[in-house]
Amino acid sequence: MLRLFSGLFMMHYGWKKFTGFDERSASFPDPFHIGSPASLSLTIFGELVCPVFIVLGLFTRLALIPSIITMLVATFYAHAGQPIIEREHAISFLIPYLAIFFIGPGRYSIDALKNK
Repeated sequence: MLRLFSGLFMMHYGWKKFTGFDERSASFPDPFHIGSPASLSLTIFGELVCPVFIVLGLFTRLALIPSIITMLVATFYAHAGQPIIEREHAISFLIPYLAIFFIGPGRYSIDALKNK
């Protein structure tokens, strides 16, 4: 359930960034100094593409790495200096993603089926 809901909710935010790419790409935060469009593309990857794999439980731990990095950047870079309430959203995804990373995808996942 944790994989399913956290992944589906994250996909919603990734989809909003994907459909608004043109409007956001010029001014999107660029913590790695690779350019705003590239940073937005990596964020979309971490918020839209990787959560598909997380929901399915396919390559789960590998898919979690970009999503965790995205939430760390959102928490400590994009919202740095803001009150915790402004960072709460990114943290509310970061914690379940870390939990799934450490406990694994669970019994009801494609990863579990592959290991049988």
